[in-house]
Amino acid sequence: MSGRRQINDAHVALPGLAVVEVAAADDETAFAVQELLAARCAIAPADRTIKEPGEPGVRLRFFLDLHQDADG
Repeated sequence: MSGRRQINDAHVALPGLAVVEVAAADDETAFAVQELLAARCAIAPADRTIKEPGEPGVRLRFFLDLHQDADG
């Protein structure tokens, strides 16, 4: 877990808040998943993926709030 930030209580303090971690083969796929969710609800988007040495693919972590609209 070298490149990943710790999930703290504030990230998931209430129902409807979530931390989403996407594991994908490449950056394009990971960001496409983020875009799909961003079209439906508010997110704090990630701007880069994480590649763990010796592990296949990439990971992308972002925060989601189901209480807010995607454009709010």
